[in-house]
Order: sequence, then structure tokens, then C-alpha cells
Amino acid sequence: MTQSTSEKAAAPPLPSPKERRRLREALSLTEDQVASAVGVTRATVRAWETGRSSPRGRKREAYARLIGAVAAAPAPPAPPAPPPPVPVEAPGSVAMAATEPDEAVEPEAVEPDGAVEAEAAVVPEAPEEPPGDPDPGHAPDAPAAAFDALYQYAASALFQQTYLLTGQRALSRAAVTKAFELAWERWPEVAVDRDPVGWVRAAAYEYAMSPWRRLNREHRRLDPPPEAPASRALLDALLALPPSYRRTLVLHDGVGLGLPETAAETEASTRAAAGRLVTARAAVAERLPEIAEPDAPAGQAELIHEHLGTLARSRPVAPLPVPELIRTGSERKAQLWARTAIAFTVLIVGLTLITLATAPRKYETPPAPAQKVGGVPPVGGPQKLTPQDVKLRKKLGDEVFHGPARLVPETG
Repeated sequence: MTQSTSEKAAAPPLPSPKERRRLREALSLTEDQVASAVGVTRATVRAWETGRSSPRGRKREAYARLIGAVAAAPAPPAPPAPPPPVPVEAPGSVAMAATEPDEAVEPEAVEPDGAVEAEAAVVPEAPEEPPGDPDPGHAPDAPAAAFDALYQYAASALFQQTYLLTGQRALSRAAVTKAFELAWERWPEVAVDRDPVGWVRAAAYEYAMSPWRRLNREHRRLDPPPEAPASRALLDALLALPPSYRRTLVLHDGVGLGLPETAAETEASTRAAAGRLVTARAAVAERLPEIAEPDAPAGQAELIHEHLGTLARSRPVAPLPVPELIRTGSERKAQLWARTAIAFTVLIVGLTLITLATAPRKYETPPAPAQKVGGVPPVGGPQKLTPQDVKLRKKLGDEVFHGPARLVPETG
């Protein structure tokens, strides 16, 4: 984007997105009034106040004067209009920034009046500069600094979003911690991702909504319900929804993702995500009748967004560990798994060698076991002599026989 130095200097400075909204509310101006005065849509004004985009050119000057950010002064001669700039997204923001000159917002199938942008109630404001080290090439700990900035930027909001999915503070804290540990373990992949916050958010949601978490006795018990009847009814309605419907509602109406982004993160088609969203809104409207009053889907989405923000703020954020502990814990677990894998491999190799050393080199058929055979006649021959027979034989052998001489044959 080409822009001269004089044009940059002439652009009036604007306060932070939160301050913009505060100044507008202090002047008792609605978003529709500001949008009509500046010449943009209501969704564009909301994008300016949530930090997803910033006004440019004459609309920036008119917006600054309208909210009282700068003193009124005669407008300088308008320079030639530059080509439409390409909006730059901050990490974790959704690609729904308004563009000049028409400030158009991407329409959605279930919300013809425009998507509802996320506010600070559920998602933190997008910073003016992306989190991370401004000059990573000269910083020895640039990856750690970038990870710490991402953690400080998104951890609290992810805890609140995960609480909307589970209703359990302990499980939400464990899910956020596990997601950031996994992000540090795969930091080369996360650092180049176009949406690092979305990467961590998906990991936290998957951990929190996994059915294996129910095996933990600590995660089976729900926290005490909120005291406000509306928040309690909304939490009951969310927990009664199937996990995929609950996640779709929180991502679209709570976080403020567009319908295509919601479908991609929930691994569903756009049509399926739209159907889940409509069904989830109807289920919530049964518990909260005021949500069913607006006829337009955009009005229902805005009311659900406000109720989700109130429910998320009704529970204080659990004390999360500092980013240094997240990084060291992730590294320690990675080392433990590596050592376990090495030990298991050594054990398998040792058992294999022992088996090869003790196994016989030649197969020998084992002898069949002896069996008793019946029906065979006894072996013939003299039987065992009795004591009388032995005595008689001895007597006969000792006596001299005086009988006739033995006949000897003659030869010759």
C-alpha cells in the first residue's frame, strides 16, 4: 500500500478501540447514528470499536470529530484517493475487517443483516500491533517472547470460552494449560500459522470436550450454577446441546467467527454448520424467551452474544500458570516422553536379543509321553519259583543219582 509521509502525518490519531466505544457512549450515540453520520454500516462501526479494523481517509477524520477524539478544524484539501488498502489481520482476529470505500462486510447464510462481531465480553480486544517480538532476528529468545505474548493475549479469553463449553472451571483451566503446552511443543508450526489463537483455541476445545475427560473423577462434577436465573438457564441450555452444536454456537455467536470459519474449525460443511447453529439457537430460545423476540437472525445472535458474555464474566478466571511454567512443563513432558520411548525401545531390543540367544538352533520333536497299554497277554516262560520249589530244587541238586550209566554213542 503506497501512502506519502504527509498523508500519514495528516491522519488524525485515534484512541484505542475500547476508548472509542467509551467516547461514543459518553455522547449518547448509538452505532446506527455513528454509521449514518460517517456513511458506513453498523457492522463497520462495531469492527472499529472491537479493533478488527480502523477507519481511513475522510471517514477517519469524520469519525474522530464525531466521537470528540480531536478538535473540529477545517478539513484540508483532499489528496488523490489511494487504491483500496488490503486489511492486515492481527494474530487471533477473524478475517472480517471492513474495506474502503464501501466498508462491506461478508454476508452469511443465516444472518443476512451481517455477522455479529465479538466484543471484549468473550474475546479480548485485538492489539494495535500483533503479539510477538518486533525484531525477532536480533532477539535470542524471540520464540519464547512471542509465545509469552500470545499466552498473555489469549489465555484468559480461552478460559472463559472453554467454561461456556464445559461449565467446569477446573477442566477449563486444564484444557487451556494443555493447549498452550502443545502449542509450545509444536511452536515452529504454530508460529507460522495464519491464526495462532485459532490453533490454540481448537486444541483447548478438543481437550475440554473429549469423552476421555469423563474418566477423571474430578472432571465429572459440575461447578455450582450461576446465581443469575438467566445465566443459569443459558448454561443449562448449552450443556444440554450436543458437543458439536454447543461448539458451533460458542464459536459463531460468542467468539464472532464467520460461518465458513466456524464450519472449518468444527470440521463440518457450511450447510451443516448453519443447521447446527439454527438448532442451537432454537434450543437456547426455549430456555430464554427474550432471545426469540427478534425476528432477524442478527438480532438473536446479538442477544445470545450478550448473554454468553454475561455468563462468561459471572465466573472469575481461574489462576492460570505463568507462561514460563507452561514452557518448562511442556519441555519437561516432551523429555519424559522421549526418555520413555527410548527405554521402551531398549527393552524391546533386549528381549529380542535374549530370545535369540536362548532359542534352540534346531527343532527337535519332543518324545511322546508313555501310555499304559491294556489287553496284552503276559510274557511266556518259567514262572517265579515258590519257596517249596526252591527247597526241592536244592535237595535234588545235592543228592547223588545212582541210576544207570549214560549211554554214549559210538563213532567210528
